[in-house]
Amino acid sequence: MDFSIGTAQFGLSYGVTNTKGKVSAIEINKILEHARRNNIIKIDTAIDYGESEKSLGQANISNCKVVTKLPKVPNEAKDISQWINDQINSSLSRLKIPSLYGLLLHNPADLLSEKGEEIWESINLKKNEGLIKKIGFSIYDPIELDSLWEIFKPDIVQAPFNILDRRIKNSGWLKKLNENNVEIQVRSIFLQGLLLMSPIERNNIFYKWHSIWNILDTWLLTNNISPIEASLGFVLSEKYIDCIVVGVESYDQLNEIISTSNNQFNFELPAVLNVDDLDLIEPYNWGIK
Repeated sequence: MDFSIGTAQFGLSYGVTNTKGKVSAIEINKILEHARRNNIIKIDTAIDYGESEKSLGQANISNCKVVTKLPKVPNEAKDISQWINDQINSSLSRLKIPSLYGLLLHNPADLLSEKGEEIWESINLKKNEGLIKKIGFSIYDPIELDSLWEIFKPDIVQAPFNILDRRIKNSGWLKKLNENNVEIQVRSIFLQGLLLMSPIERNNIFYKWHSIWNILDTWLLTNNISPIEASLGFVLSEKYIDCIVVGVESYDQLNEIISTSNNQFNFELPAVLNVDDLDLIEPYNWGIK
C-alpha cells in the first residue's frame, strides 16, 4: 500500500483544522523532500486546488507520480476535446512535468451528460498519446459508480474512507474494484482533521454528534490508542486499498503519519462508529468556509 501526498493545502486554505492557511513554498519543499526520503513519490492535486499545481511545479516534482483532476466541464464549452486538451496542457505546464500518472474527473457526473462519451474519448486519446498513464474518477459516494461502471471503465477510483465513513466498503465496491484491477485510492482518512481534533475543539463545532464522539473517545482511552493510530490503523488494515492520500500542512504532520504507519495495529472499532449520516461524513455539508 502506497501513500500519496494530498496537496489541497498547497493551494488553498483547506481543512476544518487548518489554522495557518496555504502552505508556504519552504514548507512544501520540506514535505516533498521528506516524502521522497521515505519512498513516497505519488502526489495528488487538482486544477481546482487554487495554486497547488503551480506550487508543485516550483518545487521540482519531475520524479513523482502526479495525479490531477479535471474540474466540472463548463456548459459553455463547445469543443470538449479542445477544452480537455487545453486543461491537460495547462496542468502539465504548471506542474513542469511531461506527463501525468493519473487524470481523474472531479465531477464524474459529467460522463452521464450528453457530452459524456466525448469527454471519455478525449481523455482516452490523451492516454493513448502517452500524456496520461491512468484515467478515472474522484467520487464522493459509491452510489455514483452504480451508473458509471457499465459504460466507463476506470483505471483509478478515488473515494473517501475513514473510521466513520465506510461506504466504499459497505457497498461492495471496494472488493469489486479490486477484482477488476482498478487502482483504489482513498482520501479523507482523517475526515479533514476532524478525527484528530481534541474532544473540546470538536464539540464546539460538531456537538450534534456528541454521542458518537463519546463512544470514540471512550474507546480510544480504554485501548490506549491515539486518534492518528486509530485512523491510520483502520485504513492500513484494509487489504483492497492500493493508495492512501494524506493531506498535510507541515513536515511534522507528514513525519508523524510516516512514523505511526510503521506501528503494528490489531484492534476492532465499535460497530456504532460506522456512520451513514451524510451531514457528518460529507464535509461539504458542514457549512464551514
